[in-house]
Amino acid sequence: MDKQVVLKSSDDLQLMRESGRLLASVFDYLDPLITAGISTMEINDLADSFIIHTLNARPASKGQYDFPYSLNTSVNEVVCHGMPSATHFLKSGDIINVDITLEKNGFIADSSKMYMIGEVTPLAQRLVEKTYAAMWQGIRAVKPGATLGDIGFAIQQYARANGYSVVREYCGHGIGREMHEAPQILHHGQPNSGMVLREGMTFTIEPMINQGEAKVKLKRDGWTVVTRDKKLSAQWEHTIAVTADGFEVLTLRDGEIVQ
Repeated sequence: MDKQVVLKSSDDLQLMRESGRLLASVFDYLDPLITAGISTMEINDLADSFIIHTLNARPASKGQYDFPYSLNTSVNEVVCHGMPSATHFLKSGDIINVDITLEKNGFIADSSKMYMIGEVTPLAQRLVEKTYAAMWQGIRAVKPGATLGDIGFAIQQYARANGYSVVREYCGHGIGREMHEAPQILHHGQPNSGMVLREGMTFTIEPMINQGEAKVKLKRDGWTVVTRDKKLSAQWEHTIAVTADGFEVLTLRDGEIVQ
């Protein structure tokens, strides 16, 4: 990215906290509804209506880069950018990432969450849980004076230590008034390398972790990214602010504990 990093003021951060709080409430609303038998398009339509009519906010993904829906639904071997479908019904054993963005008062929040449908295999459950932990490894590396490489290294080392691979083609990003701002947040890297973090930076951390190889491919719809070996992939995401002495998770959900 050639864009300059936009440091957020205290007023900006207060507005981003509100966007993040509202986005977290969308997941709270969806939690009991994402079960076996629901279609991925129904999930999209429920979220779309809740964001617009209940929260009086805007689904920021809708229309972004001509994407027609309000969220992504990435099931099983889908790594990211899965498109909702009226004919794709969730079944017991599926894992699904639901990735939602929301804009309120000019600022955007971005977060995703994994759902395990019915009875999933122990291997699938482990992937979901270790991917969540990998995200937190990256988040805990955030503080002024740390580097982007520190974040990526923390995620990569944890994933590898648990027998998984990290997708390299897709990454986190700066966020604020625009969905994608500088800098790019890679989920692999070397310590003490890359841009130095400063108070007021806001960005997403959203590692995509694969059961098998890291290689992915883009499907013909131009959006859906899948693992080449058809093995499972998982992803979690939060929007983060760099504070004076560490980090703040702007999209933290009710009952979710900072790890």
